[in-house]
Amino acid sequence: MARSTKEEAQETRSRILDAAEEVFFTRGLAQTSLADVAVAADVTRGAIYWHFKNKSDLFDAMCERVRLPMETLLAIPTEKFAGDPLGHLRNSWIYLLRDASSNIRSRRILDIIFLKCELVDRNEPIWMRQHQCYLDGLANMERILTEAIHLRQLPEDLDTRLAAITLHSHVVGLLSNWLFSPSSFDLAAVAEPLIDTCLDSLRYAPALRIKKEQGV
Repeated sequence: MARSTKEEAQETRSRILDAAEEVFFTRGLAQTSLADVAVAADVTRGAIYWHFKNKSDLFDAMCERVRLPMETLLAIPTEKFAGDPLGHLRNSWIYLLRDASSNIRSRRILDIIFLKCELVDRNEPIWMRQHQCYLDGLANMERILTEAIHLRQLPEDLDTRLAAITLHSHVVGLLSNWLFSPSSFDLAAVAEPLIDTCLDSLRYAPALRIKKEQGV
């Protein structure tokens, strides 16, 4: 029985995405053309344009195969963490780090984003997507921290903006360092204690408190 056109189209799309992942990982984003991807996928450039508008669209589709760091915070908390915003935050970050360590696709795509994605044009759709993802994730993290304060999981005078920036910097820095030198430490092993250390800093670090005006 002949395979449906829809199935063939989906297979071609998947093959193009696999090829893009391989070529972007090997050559870097800026040094890769759609012609390079077509050769790697053994398809015509026309086939690529049938599925994707341009390289930015292809890159975006490739990234959607995994969650980007800040996108982990946009997920709706599972029933397990209903009423536990800090638990959701902790679980999201630990999952991200362990998935990067054990999931080859996640690791390769994050490697492309962190180490092989030359973002120089702020009007470039890829840069705009990354930037918006960062802003949305940071805002959502602040919302989670605010909710945690209301539930008395964190101090009421916590500077949520500063805390969100601090936590994001710690986690993304950790992930970036590991991607740069995976053999330097076991990411899966350190994920839980380092995330707990970051969350403890939100509870106890005086520098993360809202400064009161003198005389108030």
